[in-house]
Order: sequence, then C-alpha cells, then structure tokens
Amino acid sequence: MKSQPMTAANASLINCHSCGLLTKVKNKLAIDCPRCSARIHFRKPNSVTRTWAFLIAAYVLYVPANLMPIMIVTQLGDVTPDTILSGVIHLFITGSWPIALVVFVASIFVPILKLLVFTYLVISVQIKSQWRPKDRTRLYRMSEAIGRWSMVDIFVVSLMVALVKVQGIAEIHAGPGAIAFGAVVVLTILAAMTFDPRMVWDGAENTDE
Repeated sequence: MKSQPMTAANASLINCHSCGLLTKVKNKLAIDCPRCSARIHFRKPNSVTRTWAFLIAAYVLYVPANLMPIMIVTQLGDVTPDTILSGVIHLFITGSWPIALVVFVASIFVPILKLLVFTYLVISVQIKSQWRPKDRTRLYRMSEAIGRWSMVDIFVVSLMVALVKVQGIAEIHAGPGAIAFGAVVVLTILAAMTFDPRMVWDGAENTDE
C-alpha cells in the first residue's frame, strides 16, 4: 500500500530562500514571503535546466583551463609558460610536495569531482531516484562547501604577480588558462546555487510503505 510521507510539500509548507521563514500556503504557487517579501517557491524554477547549462559550460572550459598556461614567467628574456599540472610537477620535483599536493587537490581534483557529483545529482533527480536521499543531500552540502576552495590557485597566481612586480625579480603574467579556470570555479558555484537539493527528496514520495 502506498502512503505519502510527511514532507514539507505535502504539509503545504514552504521555506523562504532569504530569511528562512517557514510559511503555510494554500497551494503550490510562488508567493511572497510574509516577513521579508522575497519571492519564494516550493522548488527553484527551472532548477534542472539551469544547473545543466552551468555544468555543460564548466565541462567545456575545464579542458582549456588545464591545457592552457595559467601563469607565464619571463626572467632574463626566458619565457616559461606553466599549466596547473606542470606547476604541480615542478613543485613536487623541487621538494615542495605538500604545496604540490594542496594545489593538485584544490585545482585539479576538486573541480572535476564537483562536476561529476553535480552531474550525478541532477541525473538522479531527473530519473526520480529513491536511493539514499539523505546521503545524496550530504553529498550536495559537502560539494557546495568545498567547491570555492578551488580558487586557491588563482589567489597564488595573483599574489605572485604582485610580489614579483614589487621586487623586480622577473615578470609574471596570468595566462589564458587562469581565465578559463576561474570561469570553471564560478560556473560550478552557480550550478550549486541553482540546484535545488529538495528535489532529491521528491522521489521519496513514491516510496511504498
């Protein structure tokens, strides 16, 4: 026998995205929050479509972000372009393996992991998966929290450009890969913002009890 679980949607309760107020409504149409007047919805409008758009754009830019130089060093007329991976290898060879590990995890591993996680979450929502919604919600929260730390590589490049220019040792410029990489990080953050984790629980409404 099928019975609907007690969810906020079934109880006609809607949570404000801005102030967090839980409001009881008569229907599932978008309304204005009675406390802050923000427009609220039971589910974010076009969440899946917008999330897919950001993810696809991030996948496309992920390739040049890793193949194109993120930093170009000019010293005594010698120009040396460095990609993220070549920078990691250089740090490892010179003995700075802890820094190499941090850069590898933050700039290579985390971005692709976040892309794969959100791809899985969107597909699971589209097929109305009922598999472990609590774990999938935790997966979303962890991915959303750690994704912004991928910008550490951009911060390092910015600091080095400023530091070297002040000391006059050499010239360092941000390469085109830095623009692509920064765009990937921003797009994954936007994907996390447009994805509605409440949709993960919508499949549970069809569970037999």
